[in-house]
Amino acid sequence: MPGDAQYLVLEHGADSRRLRVRGQWILKNYQPIEREIAAEQRRESAHPASAGTLAFDELDLDGLEAIDTAGAAQLTRCVGALRLQELVKADSGLPAERSALLLAVAGAQPGQAESPARPPAWRELLGRIGMSMESTWKLIVALLGFIGLTLVAFVRTLFQPRHWRVTSIAAQVEQAGLNAVPIVALLTFMVGAVIAFLGATVLADFGATIYTVTLVGFSFLREFAVLLTAILIAGRTASAYTAQLGSMKANEEIDAIRMMGLSPVDLLVLPRIIALLIALPALTFVGMVSGILGGMLVCAVSLDISPSMFLTIFQRDIEIRHFFLGMAKAPIFAYLIAVIGCIEGFKVRGSAQSVGQHTTSAVVQSIFVVILIDALAALFYMEMGW
Repeated sequence: MPGDAQYLVLEHGADSRRLRVRGQWILKNYQPIEREIAAEQRRESAHPASAGTLAFDELDLDGLEAIDTAGAAQLTRCVGALRLQELVKADSGLPAERSALLLAVAGAQPGQAESPARPPAWRELLGRIGMSMESTWKLIVALLGFIGLTLVAFVRTLFQPRHWRVTSIAAQVEQAGLNAVPIVALLTFMVGAVIAFLGATVLADFGATIYTVTLVGFSFLREFAVLLTAILIAGRTASAYTAQLGSMKANEEIDAIRMMGLSPVDLLVLPRIIALLIALPALTFVGMVSGILGGMLVCAVSLDISPSMFLTIFQRDIEIRHFFLGMAKAPIFAYLIAVIGCIEGFKVRGSAQSVGQHTTSAVVQSIFVVILIDALAALFYMEMGW
C-alpha cells in the first residue's frame, strides 16, 4: 500500500482484510479523503463490493481523530450504511457522540433508514377506532358550542330591529330557496312516481291497488318530502355556506370584520340560518305537492284512478296531522344544516385544499345528522302514537 495514505488504509492479512480509518475526517479534508477512497476502490477492483463500497472483514476506528457530518457521509458511502450501523452498534470503541453521529448519518441515507416495527393489526384497528371516537367527540362539542353561540346571537339581535339584515336574508333566501325549487320539485315528482309504481306492483297481488293513494300521500307528508329536500339542501346549501365562509377565512376577510368591531356571527351566520329556516319549510311544501302529483300521474296512467278520485281518497283517508308532523321537522333540519355549513367554513385554515376538505365534511355531516334526526323523530312519533 502507498505510504502517503493518511486517512484510509486497507490491510491484507492471511485470512482477513482490515480497514483502518485514521486522521481527521472533516469538511476541510474532504477532497484528499475523496481521492484516497477513489484510489483504494480502483486498487481493489479484484474484490468488487456493492454500490462502490470496499470489501473488508474488520473495521478499525481507533485512529480516527475527528469527524463531522461531511466525514461521516464519506465513511458511510465507503463502508455502506447498513454495514456501518452494524459495526458501530457491535463495538466501535468510539466515544458516544461520534457513534451517535455515524448512526444518524447512516440511518439518514435513502433506503437505509430502519423502519419501525409495524404494530399488530388488532392494535392498529383499536387505535383507529379510538382516534375516530375522539374526533367525533370533538366535532359534537364544537357543534354544540356553535349552536349555543348562534342562539345567543339570535336572542341578542331579536329585540334590536336596527341590527336585522333584511337584505342579506332576502339574498340568501333566493339562493338557498328560490333557486332550488326546480331541482326539489323534479326529484320529489320522480320519487313520488316510483313509489306509486312500487305500491301498485306490490298491492296488486292483494287486490288493494286503491291503497296506492294512501301510500303515496302518507309517505310524502310524513317522511319523503322533508327528508329528500333536506338531503338536497345539505348537499347544495351547506357546501355553499362552507365554501363562502372558508374563502373569506382564507382571504382574511373575517379577520378584517373583527378588526372593524363587527361580529362575524351576526354579520355572516345569522342571515344564513334565518334564510334557511324560511326556505327549507317552503321547499318541503313544494316537495310534498310535487311528490303527490307524481303519484297521481302514475295512478291515472297505470291504475285508472282519475285525479278527482285520487284527491277524494286522499282527503278522506289521510289526516291533516301527517302534514304537520312532516313540516315540524323542516325547521330543525334547516337549523342544523346551516349551523354545520357555517362552522365548517370557520374551520378553514387558509388553503384551497382546506376549503375542499371542510366542504366535503360539511356535506357528509349534514346528511348524516338529517338522517339521524329523521330516524329519531320517526321513533318518537311511533311511541307517541302520532
